[in-house]
Amino acid sequence: MDPLDDHLAALGDAIGPFRTVAARLAGWGAELARHLGQGGRLLVAGNGGSAAEAQHLAAELVGKLREDRMPLSAIALTPDSSAVTAISNDYGYTEVFARQIRAHGRPGDVLLVLSTSGRSPNLLAAVRAAAGCGMRTWAMTGAGPDPLGDACDEVLHCPSPDSQVVQELHLVAVHVLCEQIDRHLPTVLAGAASRPDPEPSRRASMSKPRLVIVGDVLLDRDVDGAVRRIAPDAPAPVLEETLVRERPGGAGLAALLAAADGHRVALVTAIADDEAGARLTGLLTAAGVEVYALPLPGATPEKVRLRAGGQVLLRLDRGGDPQPPGKAPAAVLDLLRDAPAILVSDYGRGVARHPALRAALAETSAPVVWDPHPNGPAPVPDVRLATPNLAEVCALSGDAGGGSALTVAQRAGHLLRHRWRAGAVAVTCGADGAVLCHSGPTPLAVPTPESVDGDSCGAGDRFATAAALALAGGALVSEAVQVAVAAATAYVAGGGVTAALTPRPADDEAVPEPERIGADQAGRVVAEVRARGGTVVATGGCFDLLHVGHLATLRAARKLGDCLIVCLNSDASVRRIKGPDRPLTGEADRSRLLAALDCVDAVVIFDEPTPEQVLTWLRPDIWVKGGDYADGGPDLPEADLVKHWGGQTVIVPYVDGRSTTRTIAAAQAAATRR
Repeated sequence: MDPLDDHLAALGDAIGPFRTVAARLAGWGAELARHLGQGGRLLVAGNGGSAAEAQHLAAELVGKLREDRMPLSAIALTPDSSAVTAISNDYGYTEVFARQIRAHGRPGDVLLVLSTSGRSPNLLAAVRAAAGCGMRTWAMTGAGPDPLGDACDEVLHCPSPDSQVVQELHLVAVHVLCEQIDRHLPTVLAGAASRPDPEPSRRASMSKPRLVIVGDVLLDRDVDGAVRRIAPDAPAPVLEETLVRERPGGAGLAALLAAADGHRVALVTAIADDEAGARLTGLLTAAGVEVYALPLPGATPEKVRLRAGGQVLLRLDRGGDPQPPGKAPAAVLDLLRDAPAILVSDYGRGVARHPALRAALAETSAPVVWDPHPNGPAPVPDVRLATPNLAEVCALSGDAGGGSALTVAQRAGHLLRHRWRAGAVAVTCGADGAVLCHSGPTPLAVPTPESVDGDSCGAGDRFATAAALALAGGALVSEAVQVAVAAATAYVAGGGVTAALTPRPADDEAVPEPERIGADQAGRVVAEVRARGGTVVATGGCFDLLHVGHLATLRAARKLGDCLIVCLNSDASVRRIKGPDRPLTGEADRSRLLAALDCVDAVVIFDEPTPEQVLTWLRPDIWVKGGDYADGGPDLPEADLVKHWGGQTVIVPYVDGRSTTRTIAAAQAAATRR
């Protein structure tokens, strides 16, 4: 047989099944249109011919497919030969994409990997790196199953054993994906244009006092997992990693807390030219923090906590002994001299010892809050407020700590205030509040407004930032300490660092509930349920006039699992089934009514007579039909399809005497009698 005929025959054999699986591209296109249209980013990677297709996709999005439109942020991780060869040479080829992802990826961004085999180690490493950055991961692979598809959040399998055909189908998928993005983008942009102008909220943020933070940063990494066995080679638990969270620590956490409250924040710190440093910078700038980084010899410090069941099993510290930071640029010194308020968040690694920074801090007229560390230097003279905790004040003063917390805080706090020539010292005492030692002999005891239990990690940073911002706003020191105690208490009560750094809308910017309509919404629901090990239930129908019989069926179906997806016949599909006079209610209204029901989690509209195409990517565990299929009724056309992935078809009873057809007939008869 001629090679051309052979190749075209193989391609033809794959086209039919590909049409079914490629239905997923509609959801991907809608999601990318929304994400890229709102300033998000797509990273794309592949090897060999797949690398060319990755570049092709990025070019279409940054440029255009057909009609002119805004450029969309898409980066192919293959064209930069200097980066590829440098990373491969220094870290090995397995890290060639992963390292770029850690540099460019941001939480919520999307990584798309293309592979005919689905087994490339560098792409598997890329997916793991993206997950660690909080990115979503998609794959286009061969017929599958394969390790790459299994590792990603979503996968499009191209059904052919021939790698050349798979690559050709990938190219078709790239073009269809771009078509879908262009199709949905105008709606996204129109929706953004109709939302209230963000300028007022931006101005409100700009009107808040700007805070300059000086101090040491580190990368905090929490590795969560499960322990099910002991290592055979040592009496140690084996942690099976399930989730990795990264965030700035030290002065970086203080900066994030202030920025999360809407304040303008500039951070003066020292960051090494390494992977951890790049990750730290990315996390800080993504949160809106202006980073002024001094060069740091050696490595950026890291704290890695290995946790299981909420308990820390082991903490691994990286970065070695502290190294003196390099020269401070003139812009940093000018920033300190002109700052409205300054917080020195000292974590004992050298930034607070920097001679030029200390000289600028001593000369500034801004209120300075100094959060000291036992391994750090004394504050510069005349700081407005120092904020050691009870353990630190004992270590720094040499006090043995005899007596009550109030007695120790008063005694050691006054000693340090005189030694440091500070305006005041506020000793934080955890659940007991704070003790303010100032010019008078009698301290001010500030209790917490309520008794709270919770994770206090970061509470000292919350206290210090709140005090500095209060002073910037003109508060007295005593008022600033009261504000800071209340802020730290609310921080612990609210769930600590994780809750504090979770984005939330302002009170006057209520986010409407999504209508839960469309393939992207359904796919999101299904992914969440499957991630929890839950059961996905689906049902379908026209639902022309929603009545109590429909409601009974939907509620019965929802009780069978953890979510219910309704596959809804489009208007054209209903006309083909019911005739030219149906439906009486358009698909837009029908879908919104269904989505409003508490027993329905998402609605997907389909054009075919039956929802087989939708079911091929939805893959429900249970497919539900109404009672007219029982007792020898008509065959279930989707039952055999559902069996392919191990699903089950179930019949639930109708409410007797209720149907849309009967309702319409009764209404027509009544109209005739009148």
